[in-house]
Amino acid sequence: MSDTSTGAPAPASPSSTLATPLSALIAEHIKAAGGWIGFERYMQLALYTPGLGYYAGGRRKFGLMPESGSDFVTAPELSPLFGRALARQLAQALAATGTTQVYEFGAGSGALAAQLLEALGDQLKRYCIVDLSGELRQRQSERLAPWADKVEWLERLPEAIEGVLIGNEVLDAMPVQLLRWDGRQWLERGVGVDGDGFQWVDRPTNAPQGLDAELRAGLVPGSLVEIHGQAEAFVATLARQLRRGAIFLIDYGFPEREYYHPERSGGTLMCHHLHRADPDPLSLVGDKDITVHINFTGVALAGQDAGLTVLGYTSQANFLINCGLVELLAEADLPTRSMAHKLIAEHEMGELFKVIGFAAGEGFDALGFSAGDRSHML
Repeated sequence: MSDTSTGAPAPASPSSTLATPLSALIAEHIKAAGGWIGFERYMQLALYTPGLGYYAGGRRKFGLMPESGSDFVTAPELSPLFGRALARQLAQALAATGTTQVYEFGAGSGALAAQLLEALGDQLKRYCIVDLSGELRQRQSERLAPWADKVEWLERLPEAIEGVLIGNEVLDAMPVQLLRWDGRQWLERGVGVDGDGFQWVDRPTNAPQGLDAELRAGLVPGSLVEIHGQAEAFVATLARQLRRGAIFLIDYGFPEREYYHPERSGGTLMCHHLHRADPDPLSLVGDKDITVHINFTGVALAGQDAGLTVLGYTSQANFLINCGLVELLAEADLPTRSMAHKLIAEHEMGELFKVIGFAAGEGFDALGFSAGDRSHML
């Protein structure tokens, strides 16, 4: 297939067989849609199709090494000190907002939940997990058995929420729209079927909302960008339903002017499989994670426009140090220190990962942003 606007071939991607149930299902969706679906829809199907998608199937996803069959490691899997430091911020937020419940989105293996439940103790009356994966829920329930009287799984958010909400590496797995600027017009990148595999196909589209003229002017022809409609809608939904409390979201990403920098012309889309990264989401469909970095300016504006107060925005390193990680390291043994150091090392998670906080209403001086707040950069 070719780029329908120029006649030039779309970027090549290794063929992926359509023989697997998930690939065959996606191919049927493409056929029913007239031979093309936008990448946002493709990503949704690849990650979340019930029983078949990456996050809805039975593959092990979280772990330190590929020998475990895992694909990547998250901060709470890397070190229990992540949750212990984060708990200090949550404890302050619970007290400041007069609430006793924590809601975690995408709880993964349950490692973070266990760390927070242990550290928060009696201050926490109820721990609610919102997770789309039934397989992960089983693993979580086994890990969290010591706190079975406090833990609850929710199929959907309640209409009115009072508590502290936490999401670690949740936004990056929300489907995005892919757009390409060819120097004259915007094209939406989507997926078609070519023989026995999937292939990129670009189609003309309207100019994206939220990407201002100054930023567009800096894009070189061929630039690929991601539009985070679902992530921003998610934050706006939380804002509407949070009556009293706070929100803390942790993920890799940048403020808008760094996100759409001319030198990042290839976008940030990346896949993870057996602890190796690659940029091709059209192969091994359902067997590898598909992620993008977060435009934190868009996230901040979505929350602010929906009535939330931005508590702060900073690097994961600054946030954890503000929450007492250095003191926790001093008390830990050498192996624990070595692993936990990756949480704050600039070349590891420390600088790439960011933390943004919101509050319903007036807000408070959040511990995690007491030094190194970068809200002015959003």
